[in-house]
Amino acid sequence: MIRTSVILKNGEIVKDASLSMIKDPYVKWYWVDFSAPTEKEIRILKLYFRFHPLAIEDCLDDFSQRPKLDFYERYIFVLLHTIDHETHAASEVNMFVNSSFIVTFHKGRTKELDRIWSQVEEERDDWSPFKVMHGIADQLVDDYFPLVYAIEDRLNIIEDNTNQDSDSDLMDQLFDIRHEMSKLRRTLIPMRDLLYRIINSGRLNALKEEKLYFNDVYDHLMKLVEMLESYREFSSDIRDNYLSINSDKMNNIMMTLTVITTIFMPLTFIAGLYGMNFVNMPELQSPYGYFIVLGVMGMIAIIMFGLFLKVGWLRVSSKKRNRKRRFLRLK
Repeated sequence: MIRTSVILKNGEIVKDASLSMIKDPYVKWYWVDFSAPTEKEIRILKLYFRFHPLAIEDCLDDFSQRPKLDFYERYIFVLLHTIDHETHAASEVNMFVNSSFIVTFHKGRTKELDRIWSQVEEERDDWSPFKVMHGIADQLVDDYFPLVYAIEDRLNIIEDNTNQDSDSDLMDQLFDIRHEMSKLRRTLIPMRDLLYRIINSGRLNALKEEKLYFNDVYDHLMKLVEMLESYREFSSDIRDNYLSINSDKMNNIMMTLTVITTIFMPLTFIAGLYGMNFVNMPELQSPYGYFIVLGVMGMIAIIMFGLFLKVGWLRVSSKKRNRKRRFLRLK
């Protein structure tokens, strides 16, 4: 689908104008939006607008391109990413921009771009192609904030374990979050670098008035990246604490099993000794031999248990109990 919005020099706006109209001398600037275009509509990029084949190739590539800024003779080409809140998959928003036009290209419906389109139709006197470019970039970046804030909330839930999930479930959730953060970082860091290049490029003289606005978008990207870095470190702390607690729990289990095995070793020896059934074993003929052996075995078990208790092998420290009770209070 192709939609056009033409702003005339007298301030009027013509919606859904034909492409032939955009060449008229009384046109101040225009915006042509390609939304999920057909093959026939895609050919217009080359045959009518005569954009560079490499830029068109970037628009059509099935693999998501890195956010980028390319300079051409008549225009600049800007590639940004929008994010799907359900799948966290990034999709491209491509823009061809100069002082007299902006042409946007995207393969699916983009709600951020639709909002700017409506604002341009309502406030046409306050807009220009580069301001539209800023508005789209600002909307795309702001749309990342709910996702990043949601990650913080999910990490807090994992930290407090308010749902009383098992350790394995919590670790699965944690690694899912870390995977989502990695996908966001792969998009946000290149976009941050792109905005830095736009702000500091000496080749974008037409952006002098808008650079302050682009600097605000850059600040938002810096904040998003810093938040993701802090959450990534926070998740690493949670992961390390889980591993430490599980290791400590395993050590306690192994120690308990070792103590039980050690206590039963002499008892097993005695039972094995008297289970050989030799004829000339004096204790076998004693009417009280069975009870005497049981008493000796019981005394050995009690003495060894007391010895292990004295050296602290069976003692659970209050710190461990409190740590288990608090679970993972990292703050």
